[in-house]
Amino acid sequence: MGSGGREHALVRALGGSGWTVFAAPGNPGMAADADVRPIAMNDHAALVALATDEGIDLVVVGPEAPLVAGLADDLRAAGAAVLGPSKAAAQLEGSKAFAKEVMLAAGVPTGRSETVTNVDEGMRAVAEFGLPVAVKADGLAAGKGVVIAQSEAEAREALQSMLDQGVFGDAGRTVVVEEGLTGPEVSLLAISDGTAVARFPAARDYKPIGEGNTGPNTGGMGSVSPVPDIPDHLADMLVDEVHRPVIAEMARRGIPFSGVLYAGIMMTPGGPKVLEFNVRFGDPETQALLPRVGGDLGEILLAAASGGLADQPVPMTPQASVAVVLAAANYPGDPRTGDVITGIDQAQATGAEVFQAGTALNAAGDLVTNGGRVLAVQALGDTVEDAREAAYAAAALIHFDGQQMRRDIAAGMAS
Repeated sequence: MGSGGREHALVRALGGSGWTVFAAPGNPGMAADADVRPIAMNDHAALVALATDEGIDLVVVGPEAPLVAGLADDLRAAGAAVLGPSKAAAQLEGSKAFAKEVMLAAGVPTGRSETVTNVDEGMRAVAEFGLPVAVKADGLAAGKGVVIAQSEAEAREALQSMLDQGVFGDAGRTVVVEEGLTGPEVSLLAISDGTAVARFPAARDYKPIGEGNTGPNTGGMGSVSPVPDIPDHLADMLVDEVHRPVIAEMARRGIPFSGVLYAGIMMTPGGPKVLEFNVRFGDPETQALLPRVGGDLGEILLAAASGGLADQPVPMTPQASVAVVLAAANYPGDPRTGDVITGIDQAQATGAEVFQAGTALNAAGDLVTNGGRVLAVQALGDTVEDAREAAYAAAALIHFDGQQMRRDIAAGMAS
């Protein structure tokens, strides 16, 4: 369930394992790989009916908003096996303040923070923590609700925009002010059935729009896996420090967590610290991770949804994977739509995968841009550099007017 690049990657990986896949609402790219049903994500009754009428064995909910709205609860009430947490457990992503509370209770390392509801409270926290400081909308803001303020003026502007001007609506009526942290970031995803934990290898996401991590944050301009500075033994240690304690704390509270727990972690000079949790597959990390899965992804996800998940890492191939996002003109502001896209077939003929996200068909039947992040071009290689070269070579064959692409995804990584 979903319509983005993450969901297209899930559709293709599940279909490649031999599963018959339905997608709702889907996108034009998924139509080649799945039975697409144009059902809105907020139409829970119709989505439940699809699952029950078609005798679906496994439902995978892609985006965060329907999970926070309780879609998984409605599906489970109808007897469906669902990969995705309950509405109560989804608050780990739906409320940064709640996630902080759970981390503190579970002893998970994270930055010092204050939850505030007015600008004066926020500025007192800024004075306490010093600069730089992170100002975060408490609720869902499509990956754009975080400002790293380098000055008091920037912090005040961010607080005013969220709390007084309501730029993120209700999501920004409460704000978490967090001490500034430094170090490389890593995305570590694991799936759980409420008890067992099966992690994926580390991935790295590139959030800012500009090369060298400059400019405003986006939903993610590319990703890579593996991450050479986070080898598997270190990933296992991080899961023991982060994912397992959180899942145990959620069970202790009577709101067991079943689904994907994604931890955004900063490897600070003082040790790893969790920046945030997501309660679903990451985008674009999924586009880099899933082509590396070595087993039957559907069986693994079904075990997480139904119970009996093997408490061991998800089997992966040794290859490296790089995904590069092609974004529309004006993104991450108000993206331009309607630009004709060409070259996808040629790109895939090189052996790369092209996952569609912000696409649509126009009246003439042309594939056009219809969102901020339009496509993700992914390739495998024996090394990160090999995968990177293949992904960029394929991306060079795709064109649409106003296209934006960072050219430094996975640059300079030793394999």
